[in-house]
Amino acid sequence: MSDPSKFPLGKLLIQKGVISEDQLRIALIEQKRGGLPSGEPLGKLLVSLGFVTEATVREALSENLNQQSADLGNLVVDAIALKLIPKDVAKRYRVFPIVYERDTDNLILAMADTSNLVALDQISAMLVKGISITPMLVNESDIARAIDQYYGFELSIDGILLEIETGEVNYAAMAATSDEYSQPMVRLMDALLADAVQNGASDIHFEPEQSFLRIRYRIDGILRQIRSLHKSYWPAMAVRLKVMSNMNIAESRAPQDGRISIKFSGRQIDFRASCQPTTHGENFVLRVLDRAKGLVPLDGLGLGEDELHLLKLMIARPHGVILVTGPTGSGKTTTLYSILNHINTEGVNIMTLEDPVEYPMTMIRQTSINESAKMGFADGIRSMMRQDPDVILVGEIRDRETAEMAFSAAMTGHQVYSTLHTNSAIGSVSRLLDIGILPDIMAGNIIGIVAQRLVRRLCPHCKQSVLADAVERRLLGLGDADSPATICRAAGCERCAHQGYKGRMAIMEILKVSAALDEAIARRAPLRELKDSARGAGFRSLVDDGMRRVLEGATSLEEVARVVDLTDRLA
Repeated sequence: MSDPSKFPLGKLLIQKGVISEDQLRIALIEQKRGGLPSGEPLGKLLVSLGFVTEATVREALSENLNQQSADLGNLVVDAIALKLIPKDVAKRYRVFPIVYERDTDNLILAMADTSNLVALDQISAMLVKGISITPMLVNESDIARAIDQYYGFELSIDGILLEIETGEVNYAAMAATSDEYSQPMVRLMDALLADAVQNGASDIHFEPEQSFLRIRYRIDGILRQIRSLHKSYWPAMAVRLKVMSNMNIAESRAPQDGRISIKFSGRQIDFRASCQPTTHGENFVLRVLDRAKGLVPLDGLGLGEDELHLLKLMIARPHGVILVTGPTGSGKTTTLYSILNHINTEGVNIMTLEDPVEYPMTMIRQTSINESAKMGFADGIRSMMRQDPDVILVGEIRDRETAEMAFSAAMTGHQVYSTLHTNSAIGSVSRLLDIGILPDIMAGNIIGIVAQRLVRRLCPHCKQSVLADAVERRLLGLGDADSPATICRAAGCERCAHQGYKGRMAIMEILKVSAALDEAIARRAPLRELKDSARGAGFRSLVDDGMRRVLEGATSLEEVARVVDLTDRLA
């Protein structure tokens, strides 16, 4: 057998069955049309065309070349990484620091020659002890361009603010694309966006007050004030944000929406921008759409073994409605995308109707709701039914017409997924009745309902173990005869910014609609009877799942009590 390291990347991917001959041909045509240099990685093109994932290309590259490659185009620079490697060292060894990963003390370094051991040894000796280096293969011309573009400019937020205070800001150059990094306001906005992504923020708030600008990040579902700046900064910052999100910079009295797309740490990060006029100026909120975090495998949702098996059984049903419920920001979209990713194969036609499309997915036909074109959810479903779908995702059931169309699609042999705003899985039945869906239409057509909340994870570095007291044992559902239970509490350390929590996870209740429950729904049985019927079939509530997570030491009782009602357990 011939040595695979001698194969071109395209041929290797075809051999592995990852891409077809047709897909390789399309990528090569795109490469020629774009006027790209012959050294441009083919893998990058295949990923952008949606034929393969970055992970697949990385595996093939490591097998083919024993090297990893990176792209310095549209890069948001990590100021800390840049300080680790002086400009003269970067020029001498033809290297460029891409990002410093604080959690693992790892510096990702772009190199023109990743086999240059002398350069790696010299740089390692120069770095603080304990920092490891991950080399990435990058074109020499790209490295030279990055060194010229990014070195010599202040990139820390405090340094940029000082530069703005001592010098004049050129407002006219704010939209200029040539040499834009010489503008401190451009660097300030990039630094703020990069800082928010590094800190795991889901939203960034720019809130002008009478005499200052407040900047807040929503981290793990809680808003935290990060900075307060003088109000004189805000006009230029607002202009820069509008330019980045393709808004009208002359319009300041009407709300506007836009989208920003940047590359950070080698991955694409999108921001959904919203601008709202207020009494003290325009209020900006950016929603961070990180595809790496938005697409979670089904096994990564944190479900118990029984619940995961139950969810997979529900997904396996050929037709019917599956609902995911919970308040805004409870991770419903992430759960639905995980399910779609799980069933996304060549043999299934999946179509979605969203408001708006947040995470683009290959092979799935995604459509955004367009009020100006008069296409709402109901009209969209009607149109999609003519597109031969197997699976339909409706972003949200808001009214009777949308609900009727969704159930109509389920009754004609389609699998329908949607979200609903209710407090519990069983509460969805009452909500659908309230919207106007007849109980005999509901019965037999609902496969199951998933209700969820997001709770913060305890920081693994500082959480404290304690014995549960009498009240906590009652909340956990433990009797006096049970052995002593150990639970964990939040403490706070530098790694979690003294919050005691780092990251979030979902707690879920999964209601699989059985024949007995169907019959109870059909005759409009009261809520208590529906609950008893579900419990009899082994249903575990949100509180039960939350208590499981507390006993595992993943979260605290206080955190579960913040998102679900525990008072029934003390009654």
